[in-house]
Amino acid sequence: MEAKKKCISTNIRITNDQGSTTFLCPSCGKHEIVRSRHAREIVAKYTCPQCGFTGPN
Repeated sequence: MEAKKKCISTNIRITNDQGSTTFLCPSCGKHEIVRSRHAREIVAKYTCPQCGFTGPN
C-alpha cells in the first residue's frame, strides 16, 4: 500500500486536494516536496529535510 502524501508545511494529506503539487527540491533535487493548495495560497515556508533548503523565496 502506498503511503499517503502529506504537505511538508501543514502536514495535511493531499488526497483529492486540487491545487496541490509535488516536486523535487529545487536545491538538491533528491527529496520530494509535497505542498497542499492551502500552504501554497498562504505562502507557508517549507524546509527540505535532505539539504535544508527553505522556500518559497
